[in-house]
This record gives sequence, C-alpha cells and structure tokens, in this order.
Amino acid sequence: MLADRDEDQDEDQKESAARSVASSVLAEHGSDGLSDVAVDLALRLASALERIAADQGLTAIDLVDVWFDA
Repeated sequence: MLADRDEDQDEDQKESAARSVASSVLAEHGSDGLSDVAVDLALRLASALERIAADQGLTAIDLVDVWFDA
C-alpha cells in the first residue's frame, strides 16, 4: 500500500517536472520551439525502441504493444 502511494507520488513529480520543462520551452521559444522539442523527443524514442526491439528479435511495433499496452 505504501509502495503504491510512493509510486503515485513519484509519477506526479515526474509529470510536474515534464510540465515545467514544457512550460519553460514554450515561454522561451514559443510554440515552434515546443513543437521542435516534442518532435525531437518522439524521434529519439522511436530510435531507441527500434534498437531495443532489434536486440530482442522483435519489431518495434511489437515492442510498443508490449511496453505501452497498445
């Protein structure tokens, strides 16, 4: 029970930190800068998923299905 609460609190802190970064990027670089960051992060995630999937003998789509319950 306590571990679940700690996990929830940790997730809340991570979300808060991510929102803070997004707000800072938006304030400093506008919506184009925020879009640039979002696209860069998406491309890096896709690349990482492809490498991990290849190492495990899976397709990236199969790995995404497992990791993200897609």
